[in-house]
Amino acid sequence: MEQDRFQRGLDKLKEFTSSEEVNHLIESDGLKDIAPDLRKFIVEFAYGDIYTRSGLDNKQRALVTLSSLVTQAAYTQIGTHVKRGITSGLTPEEIIESIMQLIPYIGFPRVQNALNMTKKIFEEHHVMIEEK
Repeated sequence: MEQDRFQRGLDKLKEFTSSEEVNHLIESDGLKDIAPDLRKFIVEFAYGDIYTRSGLDNKQRALVTLSSLVTQAAYTQIGTHVKRGITSGLTPEEIIESIMQLIPYIGFPRVQNALNMTKKIFEEHHVMIEEK
């Protein structure tokens, strides 16, 4: 059962990122020396149990996750999930606008920092933004 859960999580994670990136995440976990089970928990619980539930598609899950990370000021994870949002089909404009929508709730500094991280990811991955 546990192996099925881990595999189900890996399969779902591969819908958001490349197989190479998944393998890199699993094999080069920089925290495995102090928290060896963390990666397993992320794959099994987050991706194996939560992301595989019905009711939301991958784009919607990416948007909800990204919004949550912005509210937490989790900037490293924001970068990761901006990439996953793009892979799931979100447009750059949807990503930017969803972050902008948070201004009244979390304030300008967190939104500006999240947009700076988003811009960095867009530049690294040559994501073009439509001019208005």
